[in-house]
Amino acid sequence: MNLFKSRNNVITYTVNKREYSNLYISVQNGEVIINAPWYMASSQIQEIVEEKKQWILNKIKEYEIACEKRKIKEYTRLKIVKVLGINYDLAIKYKNIKTPNLSIEQGKILVTLPNKYKKLGNDEIVKILIEKMYNMVAKKEIERAMEKTRIMVGIAPEDYEIKRIEGTLGKCLNEKITINPNIVKYSRETIEYIILHEFCHLKYKNHTKSFYNMLKTYMPKYKEIESELKGKSY
Repeated sequence: MNLFKSRNNVITYTVNKREYSNLYISVQNGEVIINAPWYMASSQIQEIVEEKKQWILNKIKEYEIACEKRKIKEYTRLKIVKVLGINYDLAIKYKNIKTPNLSIEQGKILVTLPNKYKKLGNDEIVKILIEKMYNMVAKKEIERAMEKTRIMVGIAPEDYEIKRIEGTLGKCLNEKITINPNIVKYSRETIEYIILHEFCHLKYKNHTKSFYNMLKTYMPKYKEIESELKGKSY
């Protein structure tokens, strides 16, 4: 992972070096990917990134706007909530209570709201409650998967955090791993894959052949999980 700093913006980008004839820049799910010829120096790559800075920032902004629109749509039309790969029907009811609460009962996620919300919009409060639930589940599940992966591969990050990051479920930067709590929408196997992926970045910064060999060593069917995640919004 590389950093390009301008006056008001910081662009992080991943460089993949292979037998390309030219340099290509793309913005995929909010992440800047640079495919460069193996012989191109880092200083040359950074110069090109600087030249294309405004285009890159515009693409990132477009992605962020699209994500926000998807979020609004998701929570205003939400009928099913995923937790650890299991679909739960979402049910909303109103009671004479002061504060909203959320519980899982008989295969349903039940959101109970004060009566006053009958006349008010409840989309935002439902979104907040679900995000709080994901945060609580994430703390336990990510800690479990981090420890399992640490023992398995024999290395560990200097630090890790659970934080919402647009367009990705995890990232590794400067020996620190960040995991999106929305990871708990997925099965435990998928959670372990994502965390293993970031652990591999502790040793290999780019998606090189050695990176994928390490990934395959510890999770032989990682490609199946990768294909399941493609095109998913977080």
